[in-house]
Amino acid sequence: MTYDTSNFQKDVLERSREIPVLVDFWAEWCGPCKILGPVLERLAEKYKGHWELAKLNTEKYPQIAAQYGIRSIPNAKLFIDGEVVNEFVGALPEGAIEQWLKKALPSKYRGKLNEAQQLITNGKISKAQKLLEEIIAAESDNDHANALLARVLVFVNPEKANNYAGKIEPGSTYFEMAESIQTFANLFQHLNNPNNLPDSMGRKNYLKAIAELNEQNFEAAVQGFIEALQNDRYYDDDGSRKACIAIFRFLGEDHPISKKYRPVFSSALYV
Repeated sequence: MTYDTSNFQKDVLERSREIPVLVDFWAEWCGPCKILGPVLERLAEKYKGHWELAKLNTEKYPQIAAQYGIRSIPNAKLFIDGEVVNEFVGALPEGAIEQWLKKALPSKYRGKLNEAQQLITNGKISKAQKLLEEIIAAESDNDHANALLARVLVFVNPEKANNYAGKIEPGSTYFEMAESIQTFANLFQHLNNPNNLPDSMGRKNYLKAIAELNEQNFEAAVQGFIEALQNDRYYDDDGSRKACIAIFRFLGEDHPISKKYRPVFSSALYV
């Protein structure tokens, strides 16, 4: 099967509106290109239906290479909806390319993921949960779906949320969110087993902050954790500090609560 393109408009720009297209910019004189090319072809066959490969000879089509800023080859650019969304340069090992593709390629369920996100925004949690469970059943390693479902479940079923969050590995866009959810889930265990916490005068206030978090009273929870760390900085293995960071990440750094309490939190750490 040949992957060389002589019609960039049709084979890449137009085709990428239907399926992601990975373009291998190469040339005959390029030694590393001859190493990378067969690897990409093998992967294109392995993942047929998920993305397609197009190979463009930069010597034959220098104007296209210049248009896309090709200064060093081999250069692989991923096109979606007619636009470059990601790229890598050089003859990477096959395993590294597969990992790159896993992160770079959008899920074929991205439309349903957007729908689930909208359902969550509109407060239709049960419908969002059902949709996300369907996506994960079909694509178990979908980080976005796992993160959204863990977020939906963490206040009602922390253990299940922890399992979904635990699927998300370091390096993922959703790893910090997953870490926050796991922190919440671990904190909520103390509500059922308060005597497992170290005996301390601060235990009551620490548990109260956890309870506020469990009720999604984020501002009261942050206030409580900041007060707890001021009174006993390293209680529960630095639990209050970890809880505050998890809340800020869960809400987002641009959330009003994060903006308001980040400086207070930072000051409390160094008092």
